[in-house]
Amino acid sequence: MKGEVVYLYAFDVANEIITSRVQEILSEKPFPFEIKMDRTLPKDMPLYKPLAIEPHPLEMRVRGAPMRLLIRIYNVGVVTVMARVSFEIQSLADLMPFHNPKLDTGEPLDSFALKFCGQVSGSLKDLMVGQQECPTPEAYTVFCLTDLAGASDVNVWLAAHRRDVAGLLAETAPEDLSEAQVGEVLRIQRSFENTDLAVIDWDAALIADLTGYVDDVLYALELANLQLEEFRVMDRRLDLYLDRAYDDLERRHLPMFGAANKMLRQLRRFRVDVAKLADEVTHITKFFGDWHLARVYLGARDRFYLDQWRASVEQRLAQLDKLYSVVHTEVNELRMLWLEIIIVIFFAVDLAILVWVRRH
Repeated sequence: MKGEVVYLYAFDVANEIITSRVQEILSEKPFPFEIKMDRTLPKDMPLYKPLAIEPHPLEMRVRGAPMRLLIRIYNVGVVTVMARVSFEIQSLADLMPFHNPKLDTGEPLDSFALKFCGQVSGSLKDLMVGQQECPTPEAYTVFCLTDLAGASDVNVWLAAHRRDVAGLLAETAPEDLSEAQVGEVLRIQRSFENTDLAVIDWDAALIADLTGYVDDVLYALELANLQLEEFRVMDRRLDLYLDRAYDDLERRHLPMFGAANKMLRQLRRFRVDVAKLADEVTHITKFFGDWHLARVYLGARDRFYLDQWRASVEQRLAQLDKLYSVVHTEVNELRMLWLEIIIVIFFAVDLAILVWVRRH
């Protein structure tokens, strides 16, 4: 069997990247990434095209095989790093060591991708809005098979090797898996012809395509992985703002000006940012135009629990909005109290002056 292992990394590095002004990335001229569309689809359906570069061949190897890198830049502030390593194996068990990969130098591939993301971010820093540090990465691993040792029907092949495929994706010895777990791992499958197949699990996926072209399905998985990373970042940032808002409420000594107003402005700005990001991330997919790829994406969305992540973000936004309303109300009440106190003081001073004038 032949194919390649693909590691997908998504890094949220900014609130936005102005891709229309990108001239070069790491001294490479970027190009709009496109996938081959050979199935029937509406001609006017838009397709999102991120900027992409493929750096010059690197002297990097994983398990003795050369590694290719592909970098893509998304205007929602995300940089993706795709590492591709070819293989030729006798059985699916031979792919098990490709989980948690390391370069032949001993450096974890995660660390290498993180450093590469830093270099890309450095070359784009003038075009980033709200730049952030590259977060700690977590790879999504995709095993791509383009030769099944003579098999011509990938669905028949899967039926004969279902336990081996489940063991590979679950990173567990096949004989140790329960039948229920095997069924769960293989639950989300997508196939258009007898020559192609995608099995999508939480931490890894398997793609088989006897035509040798897997970039379209990889792109659908990359977008779903990108969205998951974005929602995770939103969720973490919202947690920080919620903690800060709760602390301010518990202290109960909000000043009329300064810190409270600054916090309220930050909350309002963040609420707009989250709404904008959620909208852009959701509309990146645009259904792809290709119904099969749309089904692949929908399967990945189901497996990655993207709807639940978005619901969590929206719930925290609602909590933040309530806290904002409470803080805003308390600040206004405090201002009104001091205004009334000042009016009473002025009235008392004015009354005292009148009494003093009449006596003298």
